[in-house]
Amino acid sequence: MKQQYIIPSVLVLLLAILGLGYCRQQKDVRKILAENERLHNENRDLRRSLDQSGRVAQQISDRKDIQQRVNAQFVDRRMYFRQNWQQFITVSLNDYRTGFLGGIKDLSIIVRNQTDYPLENVVVTLQYLRNNDEVFKTEQYAIKNIPAQGQQTLAASNSRKGTKARVKLVSITSQAMNFCWSADKKAAPGTPDPYACVPAAPAMQQ
Repeated sequence: MKQQYIIPSVLVLLLAILGLGYCRQQKDVRKILAENERLHNENRDLRRSLDQSGRVAQQISDRKDIQQRVNAQFVDRRMYFRQNWQQFITVSLNDYRTGFLGGIKDLSIIVRNQTDYPLENVVVTLQYLRNNDEVFKTEQYAIKNIPAQGQQTLAASNSRKGTKARVKLVSITSQAMNFCWSADKKAAPGTPDPYACVPAAPAMQQ
């Protein structure tokens, strides 16, 4: 009788031991998987943080490079801005509204000036276009007193027709920067500073 009970008891004990071992193993596996997921998320967040830091560092480096070129390589800061004005002076339109059957509303012209000198006068042409990009109306506007490192906005006329608008620079004037640019004034070949309102006096020969 005893021998009949011993073998089943041993089997039950072995099964219990195996079951406990399996449970522990599953628990360890779950713990390892959770740790791996946590490490994966941390690595992902770290990569994002490094990417963002890299972009910010590059922007700072680019800005410093421009500033160094202005301060070190160009004795006359005004000449540098005159020669590279397209990098610092821009004109654009706001997010104006268009009607379902055509028409333009709430249209504004925005002039941005990232130089260190104010702009007295910026003249632009504003074109109103149909769906096929045909210009059916053109108006001219003057935006005045754009501050250094700032911008100025001017409201433009609404139109009952048209689906798009386009703006172009015509002329820019800055007395503080000695800058007089005009779209119809072509720079002469070999002229180092063609947009100076008052050209620099030639150097005296010894």
